[in-house]
Amino acid sequence: MRFFGKTNIQFIKIRRLAYAFSLTLITISIVSLILHGGPRYNIDFTGGTLIQLKFENPVKIKDIRTALTASGFKDAEIKHFGKPNEVVVRVGLGKSKQELSTEIESIIKKAIPTNPFIVDRVEKVGPKIGHELILDAIKAIFWSMVLILLYVMWRFEFKYSVGAIAALMHDVTITLGVFSVFNIEISSPIIAALLTIVGYSLNDTIVVYDRIRENLKLLKKGSTELADTVNRSINETLSRTVITSGTTLIVVIVLYFFGGEVLRNFAFALIIGIAVGTYSSIFIASPILVDWEWKAHREHRLKAKAKA
Repeated sequence: MRFFGKTNIQFIKIRRLAYAFSLTLITISIVSLILHGGPRYNIDFTGGTLIQLKFENPVKIKDIRTALTASGFKDAEIKHFGKPNEVVVRVGLGKSKQELSTEIESIIKKAIPTNPFIVDRVEKVGPKIGHELILDAIKAIFWSMVLILLYVMWRFEFKYSVGAIAALMHDVTITLGVFSVFNIEISSPIIAALLTIVGYSLNDTIVVYDRIRENLKLLKKGSTELADTVNRSINETLSRTVITSGTTLIVVIVLYFFGGEVLRNFAFALIIGIAVGTYSSIFIASPILVDWEWKAHREHRLKAKAKA
């Protein structure tokens, strides 16, 4: 199935413009992260208290959030826990779990007096455990990058792996930057979304790389020929890229609007990641091959001229 007919879009010719656009987004992302003192972590990483409540009747998250926000717990994380009458509330550190539990019970009882509840569970996560979770998340992303580098080097060549890693770093940085610009918290599901984005973006890049390698077998080496081959390969896989990314994006957008408060940030991360990952496969990973080959070809000519 082809979404487009035979196309001949000159992606390689506009790669400098794409580089400038990406550099602008990355700069904004880095500046935002610096101004905010890094990503804004939620209590999964910074530590906090979890309180599980079981109501007699189904309860609306909006009512609980309004009551807690008015009482100073504006950063509280509230979500249903399996059933519409069971709710989990997570709040930051500052008081003992007994004090927080008592205070939150009092606030909710006043806000929703007609729906009694009991406290099923109260747990507290210290900042040390949160710090360990941050390090584990960073390690997970780092080692995934290393293994991807080795995999692409084994399957293709080193220059291909450089393009793939550059695209992945591009995607993760911009996604984190968007979260920083909008001051959205980074939670465990967001880390899972980032790793999903890494895998999704790589898959898209590998498809293009496979077509480039197939087409290069029919041509002699040369920077001009490589540019034409890369451009043709991107056009040949364009329909597949648009259909795959488009259908996935539709599902994630539906999840964003109808998946509830718990999944909204996770879906938002995937929306940004899929869009940026599709873009980077076309405008970052593949053009880097052309520039790498052009640079190597230029250095070879300079060395040959110096010997002569």
